[in-house]
Amino acid sequence: MDAILKSLEKSGGRKILPKSKRPSQAEAEDAVRTLLKWMGEDIEREGLLDTPARVAKAYGELFAGYDEDPQDVLGRTFEEVGGYDDMVLVKDISFHSHCEHHMVPIIGKAHVAYLPDGKVLGLSKIARTVEIFARRLQTQENMTAQIAHAIDEVLQPRGVAVMIEAEHMCMAMRGIRKQGSTTTTTCFTGEFRNQPNEQVNFMTLLRFRKD
Repeated sequence: MDAILKSLEKSGGRKILPKSKRPSQAEAEDAVRTLLKWMGEDIEREGLLDTPARVAKAYGELFAGYDEDPQDVLGRTFEEVGGYDDMVLVKDISFHSHCEHHMVPIIGKAHVAYLPDGKVLGLSKIARTVEIFARRLQTQENMTAQIAHAIDEVLQPRGVAVMIEAEHMCMAMRGIRKQGSTTTTTCFTGEFRNQPNEQVNFMTLLRFRKD
């Protein structure tokens, strides 16, 4: 857990409450019952008898990223790259996250690129890193920066580029209620930040992705 805390602090994240200080499963289920009653539901009716346990189990899956360390995922690299030093891009990584302000879904795609400096990552590791940060309460801006800085810190490439495009259900389901509106965020490090032509190359490759 200490490794997770240090990783989060360095990548612009928030500290994670240790498991020893978290409520029990029974307490989590009681909290769901409280919310159901607050909504006006009869928690004794047949359709809701197992709902607290189901919700607690679902939350365990949806927020599993709190118990995973991106450094563990990104730790294994490959140095036999045959001199390859051009951009590596993994695009259209689908994800589901949750807004930290209203705890409703954020649905989108992440596009992640880096410029190798003697070693590369397994391609699945990039998608897994996106998944870890997505399975936490998030703002899109923070998630974008977390992914970029985690890869930058562990791999130490010449640069990292991350773009996230997402729809926020807190805008679609409540408040202004505008369906279909998307938000785009980017984070660049190293040569992607300092050399405009690398950003152009990144954006050009994204432009030709299949919708």
